Amino acid sequence: MSLYGYWRSSAAYRVRIALNIKQIEHKLISVHLVKDGGQQHSGHYKALNPNELVPTLVDGEFKLNQSMAILDYLEQKFPHPSLYPQDMQARSQVQALANDIACDVHPLNNLRVLNYLSDNLDATAEQKQRWYKHWIELGFQAFEQRLQHVSGTYCYGDTVTMADLCLIPQVYNARRFNIDLSPFPQIVRIDGNCQKLTAFASALPENQTDATV
Repeated sequence: MSLYGYWRSSAAYRVRIALNIKQIEHKLISVHLVKDGGQQHSGHYKALNPNELVPTLVDGEFKLNQSMAILDYLEQKFPHPSLYPQDMQARSQVQALANDIACDVHPLNNLRVLNYLSDNLDATAEQKQRWYKHWIELGFQAFEQRLQHVSGTYCYGDTVTMADLCLIPQVYNARRFNIDLSPFPQIVRIDGNCQKLTAFASALPENQTDATV
């Protein structure tokens, strides 16, 4: 099994965590999103993933894009340990938390959106920072409120779930863009708890082989 990704990609980051938690043997293949004009635009990678985004999972002859679909595939193929509660309603709440980040927060702040703001709309660095700050804070405010009702050690109770896999990469990015996280104590607390786990620490962007490339 191979995962095409980039060390700073939030979407690839969440898949790396899942692979580590489930102890799935895999190979990481770097697709540098900046070098050579963005290797995701190369003919070779475009043939693999026409969306020209990372990550892409290759399992034998099977190829799959979209991190949330990849996570669902891994959950079904390797169900233990599960990243969801067994109770139907609890599972749905975890899915909602995961999608709060993966669908509502992350897409507005990924690399191609930020590049479009500067390259096509002539946004300044300050304006891009304001854009990033606005959407992160708006999303985190709602997420923080949800956590007050369902969190324990992690986002949902005391077991790592899909919600944690989506949240932690976004916290990493928020810190990278110097967002003040003090208004979000539950998020900060959960991030700290997750970082104590080997599966999360090993998936950190700085711990990837392409981090200095």
